Amino acid sequence: MLFNSSEFFIFLPIVFFLYWFVLKNSFRQQNIMLLGASYFFYGWFDWRFLGLLILSTVIDYSFGFWVANGTERKKKLFLWLSIFNNLIILGFFKYYNFFVTEAAIFLGNLGFHAHPYVLNIVLPLGISFYTFHGMSYVLDIYRGNFKPIANFVDYAVFVCFFPLLVAGPIERASHLLPQITTSRKFSYAQGVQGLRLMLWGFFKKVVVADSLAPIVDDIYKNYHTYSGSTVALGAIYFSFQIYCDFSGYTDIALGTAKLFGFELLTNFKFPYFSRNIAEFWRRWHISLSSWFRDYLYIPLGGGRTTRAKAVRNTFIIFLVSGFWHGANWTFIVWGGIHALLFIPLLLGNKNRQFTGPIVAYDRSLPTLKELAQMLLTFTLATLAWVFFRCPDMATSFAILKQMTVNFFHVPALKSFMLFYVAPLVLIDWYFRRDERALAFPRNRALRYITYAVMFVVIIYHSNNNASFIYFQF
Repeated sequence: MLFNSSEFFIFLPIVFFLYWFVLKNSFRQQNIMLLGASYFFYGWFDWRFLGLLILSTVIDYSFGFWVANGTERKKKLFLWLSIFNNLIILGFFKYYNFFVTEAAIFLGNLGFHAHPYVLNIVLPLGISFYTFHGMSYVLDIYRGNFKPIANFVDYAVFVCFFPLLVAGPIERASHLLPQITTSRKFSYAQGVQGLRLMLWGFFKKVVVADSLAPIVDDIYKNYHTYSGSTVALGAIYFSFQIYCDFSGYTDIALGTAKLFGFELLTNFKFPYFSRNIAEFWRRWHISLSSWFRDYLYIPLGGGRTTRAKAVRNTFIIFLVSGFWHGANWTFIVWGGIHALLFIPLLLGNKNRQFTGPIVAYDRSLPTLKELAQMLLTFTLATLAWVFFRCPDMATSFAILKQMTVNFFHVPALKSFMLFYVAPLVLIDWYFRRDERALAFPRNRALRYITYAVMFVVIIYHSNNNASFIYFQF
């Protein structure tokens, strides 16, 4: 079920009504209802994968007890079995065809004729997210950061809560489970904040991202017929498309969770206002980058080791992050590019230069230096997005090459879409101090007029129910 579908706007009020008006006196019953609603929400996409989701949930729930109660040797054994189980599930559905095809190509280069057996299977929605939920749960138990949950329903809600099930944010047991295992009371302020986040998320997704999508698709498909400036504009538009698509989804997810009394982890903090690539990754898909930091980068030694090992660890985390997004060399190269951009900052001890508030937090405008830093970071991220967007390496390099052809030709036909991008940047800049507390006008009449205008514009653009980009990961 898509957030931007008519079915969701029937589903959500029904679940909300049952949750707060019928089952308000028992959070246990609320949890059972949330689990059933989450399974229904997921099964609406494809009911065949419900069994895989439930099986994965049961296995990690069981491993949590085995890791907690065994001897040190058994704890480590069950931990690795849990990791192996999740990686097998993820690898089979997401990476099997990639590995067998690449192995056949490698053997062919050695003179052997291999005929790989490729599976015609559909990638289960959300598999990259719910397997990471399970692994982090068992890892936190092994580290002693969390005790296993006795109630299976509570744990299953942690894994399957419908706002975050398909595309995150990737939650931590220590953050979400305490909210699930305690009673909740409806908060009017929290509900209003949730509806505002949802409204802004729908605006970003339906109005901006889905309006940019056909333009981006056309430019990337027919890049050889366009001037370099038009192709570059297409790359810029994709940067905003993927940002509005994914952060729009996150806003809707966070807002929906607020309606049920839950606070999910932050996933975006205005990444295109970053002053270098390190800050960009502290502000883009935060739940994933922090997951790799805590469960892969730091266990490898992080940056607090020799320079050579720090560089190695950086490459590992970025390459794995790229590969997490999809079984294609373009994603691996995309991760490698970000590693190459990050390493000079690491070697120069500037990777933690901007760990505080957003740029110009206490000022209306950035300095010229900060503006230049933001533009450079955005440009580098946009060029890397080319590999993320293209189907193969050859197309990626061809598009980058095409950007140099007749570059100064003004792409008048496509530049009208700046009408959507420019206001987005200005509004984001206005909201930048807190991505959750959207500062709508204080005047009640003006505030409701703003709501109404945004709602009308969303309805006007909601004619295709386009899927979210990160659903494919």
